[in-house]
Amino acid sequence: MSFFPTIARLILLTMLLVTLADASPAESISPVEGLEILRRGFSGMTDFTAEITQEKQLSLMKKKLTSTGRVRFRRPGTFFMEIFSPYPSRLLLENSDLTIFYPAEKNRQKIPLPAEEGLGQWFTYLDRPITTLPEGVQMQAERHGETCTLRIAPHGKKGVRELTLVFLDDGRIRKLVIEEQNGDRNTITFRNMKKNVGLTDEEFRLE
Repeated sequence: MSFFPTIARLILLTMLLVTLADASPAESISPVEGLEILRRGFSGMTDFTAEITQEKQLSLMKKKLTSTGRVRFRRPGTFFMEIFSPYPSRLLLENSDLTIFYPAEKNRQKIPLPAEEGLGQWFTYLDRPITTLPEGVQMQAERHGETCTLRIAPHGKKGVRELTLVFLDDGRIRKLVIEEQNGDRNTITFRNMKKNVGLTDEEFRLE
């Protein structure tokens, strides 16, 4: 028997086994368990940075708008996102106060969000072991290996219709999907996430 065909068959068999493992169905878990996994992953995390790819699908357009950028987060509730191309912009969310800055036009837009969509209250909620779901939302959760998915639907008819968060057991975020009530959909994929880097106020400046 030739050595190389044997190796080739072993490689093909290994690839088949990996493919079958990846195709195993996700396991439904309780939303409380999903939130507790997220809480444990975020425990001890004071901040993080990551590179992102954003795909935005507007309800009135068929073509997706794809852009690249970076994000920064710092407890208890400050989130910064900078888009490099094709249309540069910077976004700062402090609890439920959202500000968007367009460098080319030197233009700022402030958008107040519903209190239940603020970051601060969510991380206060995640500071202690999870035993019950937060009020004002419906949730679903599932797990596939070390990857968990949370689907969060706030009550009400304004703002976000559903938010989907995909993350690993250690708290690293893989994907965030935001579906608006008007049909707009924003998908953010995270790469090279680094935790506890010591972010300062200067790194959250819009200008």
